[in-house]
Amino acid sequence: MVTSFFTCTKTISSLAIAAVLTGGVAAPSLAAAPAAKQEIHEGTKKNKNGNAAVEAIAEQALSTVQVVATGYTAGYESTGKRPGHPQYGITYSGVKVRRGQVSTVAADTKLFPIGTLLYIPGYGYGVVADTGSAIKGHRLDLYFETIKDVYKQWGKRTVDVQVLRKGNGKLSQSWLNQINRAVEAGKPIPQTYLES
Repeated sequence: MVTSFFTCTKTISSLAIAAVLTGGVAAPSLAAAPAAKQEIHEGTKKNKNGNAAVEAIAEQALSTVQVVATGYTAGYESTGKRPGHPQYGITYSGVKVRRGQVSTVAADTKLFPIGTLLYIPGYGYGVVADTGSAIKGHRLDLYFETIKDVYKQWGKRTVDVQVLRKGNGKLSQSWLNQINRAVEAGKPIPQTYLES
């Protein structure tokens, strides 16, 4: 469980409300929802600046949700745990915190269940692996290795995250390791990981 460094608020797009309200029902595919696909493309065009990888990420998204994102570390300031504690660096899901091709993030599991795969502009891919007492509603907490990294690289930002795969409430270290090996920097997630 993590605690954010910042107080934050978020809003959710009308597109994401429908996906959230469906509960266990999968959000409609982009092929079946041309309006949703257009909304994602319009948001991507504002952010991509010629980056074809971002365009491909938008093609994979189920929905786009606006959130306020902050950063956390495995340290005492975020988790109340120090090195040597048996749960130091271990997320709510049981996987180790990680900043990699696919990083661990904390979210409200009512909005983003454990295992939800996101694309966060300016941060990269994130998988919901953790929760936090201050991370309720439309907030995300992104993992960084140090407090200095949180402040220097991120701070507090409002971003439109793209939901690539809705989680089922579970996440394994094996899956996280495999997807990190499979994803090349700046490239879309292989389709097999979006369906698993």
